[in-house]
Amino acid sequence: MKPFFHFDTEEARQSLLARARNVALWAIQQYEFDWNCLRFIQLSDTITYKIETNTMGNYLLRIHSERVNKEEIISEIMFLNELRKIEDLIAPEGVISRNGSYVLECETEDGYRNTCVSIMKWVEGEHWRGEFTDSHVFNIGVMMGKLHEVSSSLDAPYNFVRPHWGIPSFRQEVTKLEHYYPRFLSGGSWILYQKAIEKIIHQLGSMQRDARNYGLIHADLHSGNIVFNNTLPYPIDFGRCGYGYFLYDMTAALLEPYPKHRWLLIQGYESVIKLDKDYIRDLECFFIMFMIENYCHHSSDVRETPSLIEEQKYALAYITEYINDRSFLFKVIEPIVPEEL
Repeated sequence: MKPFFHFDTEEARQSLLARARNVALWAIQQYEFDWNCLRFIQLSDTITYKIETNTMGNYLLRIHSERVNKEEIISEIMFLNELRKIEDLIAPEGVISRNGSYVLECETEDGYRNTCVSIMKWVEGEHWRGEFTDSHVFNIGVMMGKLHEVSSSLDAPYNFVRPHWGIPSFRQEVTKLEHYYPRFLSGGSWILYQKAIEKIIHQLGSMQRDARNYGLIHADLHSGNIVFNNTLPYPIDFGRCGYGYFLYDMTAALLEPYPKHRWLLIQGYESVIKLDKDYIRDLECFFIMFMIENYCHHSSDVRETPSLIEEQKYALAYITEYINDRSFLFKVIEPIVPEEL
């Protein structure tokens, strides 16, 4: 049987989207609401659609890849149910189908494996266009602090299944990068990446974890997974949520802003949870780790290659600072090109 999520060429991608729409149209009939529009959103780790109704609001339909099993999806929804207890926080909420399940297993075309589908209530808000204001980034920090505060006290049931983000998962991502790096890295640049990877693994191995610094995290809280209602941020897309260091969770939001806004985001976070005085060293380790993982994720998609090449003048600048033990998080780091190394 071929995997449902098979799209290594444009032809395969179009075939996958055709299969996915048939699955979505079948799945939507298994829920108790009348709908008038099904809009494709994107193909990523999941295939997503927006369901619009006349009287019941909007919903998000997700078709999951084979890398995530039914128990993991149900556990994600259980985590979201806990987060919805936070005052002033709106998070996605799972919807139960007619058969009483949060997750449906759907048959598809002959020759392809079955796939899982879930539907969530749509979180109303807008992605912010343009640069964030000071209040935006401070409020993102507050939101993250509240998420981690709940996570640190969450008593997960025995059947709770979510991935762990650490050395094994990082090694697995790097294995993918070892295959695809020539698409956007020179041999010299790859040597720098290898030095950074080795240092990250060594640093992770020496970290101590406890309930104060480790727990359930979103694990992908960049600006694309945050919507705003006025200046209040709401998190969406918890498909990567799992166990990890809270500082690792912060780095997704720290990759994009200028140093001043990184500092404001951390101040917002510390208005909820105080960080250890020497947190910067570990946070910079996770910053480089998350950045490299992003490139691992996108390296196999040839459509991403031009942007990956363009970003290396910034990535290599950060990596150079990191492997030379120079703090960089709150400084403006000048971009470099591989020929300058």
